[in-house]
Amino acid sequence: MDKLSQFLTRYNTTSLAGPVLIIMILGMMILPLPAFLLDIFFTFNIAVSIIVLMVGLNTRQPLEFSAFPAVLLVTTLLRLSLNVASSRMILLNGHNGADAAGKVIEAFSHFLVGSNYAIGIVVFIILTIINFVVITKGAGRIAEVSARFTLDAMPGKQMAIDADLNAGLIGEEDAKKRRAQIAEEANFFGSMDGASKFVRGDAIAGIMIMLINIVGGLSVGLIQHDLPLGKALETYTLLTIGDGLVAQIPGLIISTAAGIVVSRVGTEKDLSEQMLGQMFANSQVLYITAAVIGLIGIIPNMPHVAFLLIASSLAGLAWALERSKQRAAEAEFNEPDLADAQQLTETPLAEVGWRDVQAVDPVGLEVGYRLIPLVDRAQDGELLRRVRGIRKKIAQELGFLVPSVHIRDNLEIRPNEYRIMLKGVEVGQGEAFVGQYLAINPGRVLGTIQGTPTTDPAFGLPALWIEGALRDEAQSLGYTVVDASTVVATHISNILSNHAAELLGREETQQLVDHVAKDAPKLVEDLIPKVVPINILQKVLQNMLTEGLHIRDIRTIIETLAEHTPITQDVDDLTSAVRVALGRTIVYQLYGNANELPVMTLEPGLEQILINAVQSKGGGLEPGLAENLLASTAREAERVEQQGQVPVLLTPAALRPLLAKFLRRAMPQLAVLAHNEIPDNKTIRIISVVGGRE
Repeated sequence: MDKLSQFLTRYNTTSLAGPVLIIMILGMMILPLPAFLLDIFFTFNIAVSIIVLMVGLNTRQPLEFSAFPAVLLVTTLLRLSLNVASSRMILLNGHNGADAAGKVIEAFSHFLVGSNYAIGIVVFIILTIINFVVITKGAGRIAEVSARFTLDAMPGKQMAIDADLNAGLIGEEDAKKRRAQIAEEANFFGSMDGASKFVRGDAIAGIMIMLINIVGGLSVGLIQHDLPLGKALETYTLLTIGDGLVAQIPGLIISTAAGIVVSRVGTEKDLSEQMLGQMFANSQVLYITAAVIGLIGIIPNMPHVAFLLIASSLAGLAWALERSKQRAAEAEFNEPDLADAQQLTETPLAEVGWRDVQAVDPVGLEVGYRLIPLVDRAQDGELLRRVRGIRKKIAQELGFLVPSVHIRDNLEIRPNEYRIMLKGVEVGQGEAFVGQYLAINPGRVLGTIQGTPTTDPAFGLPALWIEGALRDEAQSLGYTVVDASTVVATHISNILSNHAAELLGREETQQLVDHVAKDAPKLVEDLIPKVVPINILQKVLQNMLTEGLHIRDIRTIIETLAEHTPITQDVDDLTSAVRVALGRTIVYQLYGNANELPVMTLEPGLEQILINAVQSKGGGLEPGLAENLLASTAREAERVEQQGQVPVLLTPAALRPLLAKFLRRAMPQLAVLAHNEIPDNKTIRIISVVGGRE
């Protein structure tokens, strides 16, 4: 006994269930079975079919029953093996009586068909036709079409996942799960399309087995057992019909379950809730139906009781629904009034104080009243979760925690409008429509789709607001389709990333220092603020963020400032020193692990003119020189981008701060590097010269 328990503990017995079941099924086709075991297996087959049907009815999404194609195969093999075993028993012992092949077959042959083999044949053929022509064929067609459309929509769905991932709305793990779910959905419908062929083949095999058993039984009864023709025909036909019904009824149940699973439309309700909620929720429809049935019921020679009973039942159900909705509306109307009255009577007037002075929120989001469901906690607003994901993503990418986004409704703006505020000033606005989807044209769509033309508020791409029913079609055409909450969240993410330097205030800088002190307490204790003032650290970090660089390596930044702050307090010089220390990180952020760095450079004559301008007393650029420099740089940067390269301008260290500030406003995508920021193990390849001859 101890050895057995050790064996069960050591080996996963669950994984053995499948192989054992398949071997038993195949064994039943070869080995003779006694009548008692046949009864057990036939009963088990019926029970399994009912279990499958119940699971299908309670499945909300098709993928919740992803094992269904394999279940179809196994149950089909089980029915066929039982047919073979029962056929062997009927031919061997059929002359002994109706219970020769077990009590189950006898019960089906007598109870369901009344011991009349002609009726049994008709019933068996009708069940087979229903299973083969109607249910199985329809379910297979649905699975085939679903598989085709799922495959067509896969590129659009993948692009939507990538868009959510890039916007910080989901993490890498969530993205992997969604991609796996999309692939599993396509595989499921494809497998269901193929598995339905097993059921159709099972129906055909049932008819052939019935004919073979009748002919074979007559031959055995007449030749081997000398039975009269009438007796042999009755005995073997009834046994064969009972055997066929025992197999076909579970097959019909499982085929019905297959049709239910593949025909489900994605919803959070099971089939019962969905059907009752959509068919019997409209009292007007029930009243009209009751009136029509009642009119038919009063026609002479009609079964008045049946029609009038159903009509009165439908009318009563409609009345009950109306009363229920009316009570719910009255409760919803009265409860807020009572609460407001109670608040007015119990809340005394307070004195005016400093608490009434409202500070400006670092980051705010104002929404029109139609967008309130996106941010309402009571309605599980999706945008709230996405905003938290954005803050987490920016913290991981940039290296500091941006302030919370204060969300409020604003009745003064349009119902579907939203505004993104930065320290009380609007920095972005757009429109979103709850229940609709934004189909963004990435530039390579395969066709057009009906919708309201607009522009993606985050990146300025052409887009359309479309209805939810057109979502799959838009994805199959190559559109990137996102919902309203994703549109707003992506816009917020873009705004926060572009204004990260403004969001790094003194409070956020101190929180960052306190966070570093947990891992490197001695570093912070010795250097901040004794050597590196907190305001100097904040300004240098803001310069790094302004130029699109992260500040995750805060320890290197503090150590570099501690080395150079005693020499100079100039923020630009300190920023240059920090950039040199982080040169490897900066280059990696632009080029990755590439060893050869394609860069743009200044024409030597122009470079010398700019150096002289920087070293002069004014330190500025003449208007004509500035205009020519801007035009030439823009032209070369565009040429580099068309070649698929990152536009990076390599300059002497003395020119980098000036050119970075001058070119940033007009060309935010252009990065300006100094020669001393390039690691020694990297090689430079000049692909463009600014100020050179055309």
